[in-house]
Amino acid sequence: MALPSSRPIVVDVLSPGEFAVGHVAGSVNLPLNMLPDAACDILPERDAPIVLCCVSGARSEMAAQWLRAQGYTQVTNGGSVGAVALRLANAIEKENA
Repeated sequence: MALPSSRPIVVDVLSPGEFAVGHVAGSVNLPLNMLPDAACDILPERDAPIVLCCVSGARSEMAAQWLRAQGYTQVTNGGSVGAVALRLANAIEKENA
């Protein structure tokens, strides 16, 4: 899987609780169940490079398919949070408890 050459928007489709445990630094949390209601507000540019991630890549693949069906043109399923962090050379952050 090749990531976009320009700096992508990283979208984590995990639940808020899972996101708090660990997410790619600078990523946006948009839980899969909120995607249909919030995508247009959070991701207004349909031609921007977007990389999706979750725990294993399953939810991010569902999100990628949905976004493509809505006309987003540069959507990549990055797989797990760790894989995306590694490929983008970003840290994994945790929310303070």
